[in-house]
Amino acid sequence: MGNWIAPSAIERELYEAKQGNDWPAYFDALARAWLFVPQGRAYQDANPTSVFLQPVWFPQARAHAYVAYTEGVLPVPTADQVFSKHSLNWFAHRIDPSDPPYLAINPGTPCEAFLPTTPADREVWKFHWNRATEYGLPQDTVHALHVGGPLHGPVAFGLACGAHLSVRNGLFWNALGYHGEGYLKEREKLREWWGVTTREQWLESTERLLAADMVSSVWEFTLRVRVALAKEFAGPVDIEHWRHATEATLRANAERAAEPRITPDGVTVARPRSTAEIEGEIAGVQRVIGRIARYEQRFRADGILGEGKYVRSVEAWDYGRASQMARWGLGARFGTIEETEDAVVRAGRMCRLAYRSWEDLSAGFILGRCLQFDEEEYGHWYTDMVATHQALASDPGSPWLNISWS
Repeated sequence: MGNWIAPSAIERELYEAKQGNDWPAYFDALARAWLFVPQGRAYQDANPTSVFLQPVWFPQARAHAYVAYTEGVLPVPTADQVFSKHSLNWFAHRIDPSDPPYLAINPGTPCEAFLPTTPADREVWKFHWNRATEYGLPQDTVHALHVGGPLHGPVAFGLACGAHLSVRNGLFWNALGYHGEGYLKEREKLREWWGVTTREQWLESTERLLAADMVSSVWEFTLRVRVALAKEFAGPVDIEHWRHATEATLRANAERAAEPRITPDGVTVARPRSTAEIEGEIAGVQRVIGRIARYEQRFRADGILGEGKYVRSVEAWDYGRASQMARWGLGARFGTIEETEDAVVRAGRMCRLAYRSWEDLSAGFILGRCLQFDEEEYGHWYTDMVATHQALASDPGSPWLNISWS
């Protein structure tokens, strides 16, 4: 490939097919890939249900052509230009005889191609799209940008802390300049999953995640009691010991809250709680302990936790999502590349303070996800993460195997 390094596996496959003059292979690769069309942000905001295809003159083709890019060659996001995501099949149906005679794929790169847009050619596109078995990058597989994405350093570390969701969704784990599924789709996802529709809401959500303010304080309290016991007794903590210590701590906290206190501002009025409230809280925390213990047992069986290991904290559930939220906001143009980088680095810094290894972080992230969504069904909320963890723990290209935790 000379001095050119393909940004990702997508462009490498296109380049190799082109170099070998194997156009069926080129179309197969193109049919599996998502194609991104540049759009003006103002136009997309005003016309969210339509796509404007702008003809561009290319001297090398001596003709106008529509332009589409694969994921690996997308530029750093800017405020005014956005992208919409489509398939080769979409182009095959969208283009008609009055349109330009070519579709330019990745113009200006060694894997570029100017595809004729005649009806016969578009039937070829449809054929290759119909015989594809999957579209986009495979899920539960580690994908990286080899050009345009950090592979080492603080930014890469912070992105790796959120890699669960990137790997699960078939995205480049190290794409700081994130486009995701395109501008409008990224906005839609933030609205549906997070209720985020403005820059201010995105900033607030990002800061809350970086402060581990969304994860349940009950789960974190429960785990911290065990961590304290393990330090005090220098070894594994029996579940009954954990249960008794947690109950004693809750009762002691309730007693302290019922006593008036003298502060620099004066006397703080006591706020005693009812016996029923205290007993209900204790019973609830005991159920949480049972759920955590059962998940950890399953984690060990599935290779997420080593024998004798335990989850130290579920703050990774927030920190990992903070790393992703930073990118999601960039894709939706709620933030800038500088703000995204800052949040990603901060997420990595918080993970280093809270955990001791990639395995440690992964167990905390997966437990937080399961406690929130899985309800001990061991359904896809759990099995998805098992596959993701295994990929990140074993793939030679995984950041967990190439970036030292320390």
